[in-house]
Amino acid sequence: MNSQLPPLVNVLLLSLVASLGTGIGGLIAVIRRPGRRSFGFLMGITAGVMICLAFLELVNEAWNLGGPITATLGFGFGACFMFLLDYLAPHMRFGEVEFHGAHSAEGEAEECVDLRPRRMWRFSKALRRSPQRSLDHKLISSGILLAIGITLHNLPEGIAVGAGYMHNPQFGLFVALAIMLHNIPEGLATALPLCKGGIRRRDALRVAFLSGFAEPVGALLASLFLVNFSRLIPAALAFAGGVMVFITLDELIPSAREYGHVHWTSLGIILGSLFVFVLSALLGV
Repeated sequence: MNSQLPPLVNVLLLSLVASLGTGIGGLIAVIRRPGRRSFGFLMGITAGVMICLAFLELVNEAWNLGGPITATLGFGFGACFMFLLDYLAPHMRFGEVEFHGAHSAEGEAEECVDLRPRRMWRFSKALRRSPQRSLDHKLISSGILLAIGITLHNLPEGIAVGAGYMHNPQFGLFVALAIMLHNIPEGLATALPLCKGGIRRRDALRVAFLSGFAEPVGALLASLFLVNFSRLIPAALAFAGGVMVFITLDELIPSAREYGHVHWTSLGIILGSLFVFVLSALLGV
């Protein structure tokens, strides 16, 4: 981050850093498929990061800057926004395909992946099959649905980066680094079903990487808006906090505990929280 660059350029750079997390997660997935403990631990880390970032930083800053009413309304609106987004644009939950069949009834697992695979297959024609592997259209469709869902999530998360930078550049850097860590398990969850479905590893990595590019879009939109309406920065911070808490409680923690390992998920949540504490102290925010 360079103070001599225009603010919008710095916001773009920070949001790109945050978006790299999905690419890192995709790289982990194509190198080695994680087991239940590793999956639960990684998802726990991202849940700990999200919940601490939301309450300790975003909502707290909104409360200090705009008062309790602004923080409360912004937080509630952000949570309701994500609820409506999930309701109107449903998508696969994290780990649903990869880890469902290991401990659930076969009929229930089949129901989870039966999400119009023929329709979703039209979007996967650009992906090439891995040599000497048959294609599983349902797994590939599930991976694409996951990528769509993560892209939708990354858009409001980018708002947190933009609003954080417009409030304080150092705070924006802190938010971007925390979200980058959060994005790693999301990229992992995207690439896993694609690899298992027979798609080439490089193409699965490409999908995971590209799913993070909604982050800069959300960050730039928030920055462009807040440049002219700086009084709404506290509300934008609280909104981002509400978004993150909803994602954490609705998807991350339930998926981590169901498809991962309970104790390792708890350890991951603690480690993710410690990461936010240490990063906040180091950056002085």
